[in-house]
Amino acid sequence: MDKIFISELKVQTKLGVPEWERMTPQTIILDIEIGHDLSAAGKSDAIADTIDYGAIVARIRETLAEHNFQLVEALAEHVCQLIFKEFGAKEVGIKVSKPGILAGVKAVGVKIERKS
Repeated sequence: MDKIFISELKVQTKLGVPEWERMTPQTIILDIEIGHDLSAAGKSDAIADTIDYGAIVARIRETLAEHNFQLVEALAEHVCQLIFKEFGAKEVGIKVSKPGILAGVKAVGVKIERKS
């Protein structure tokens, strides 16, 4: 399976279990891999034959600005399902990181993988 990747996408969203943590947007970091057959795009050199990663980034920023989540797991699943439904991906892997949320820890988060 071919992969499109988006590395270290920084997004603002409201995320956290305590209500006070969801009062102000915070930066999260997403690493995304999207499985899709890219052979047609390799031959045609046409954006219509692939998944437009710029459109994915814009849509993720839009949806995460509109929603808030308690758990990184729920946020990861939301983004994953959005990529399946709106962009026709065959596989999606997402790593969601919350940097600097715990003292002495660079980041915490989850990594999920789904197939359509």
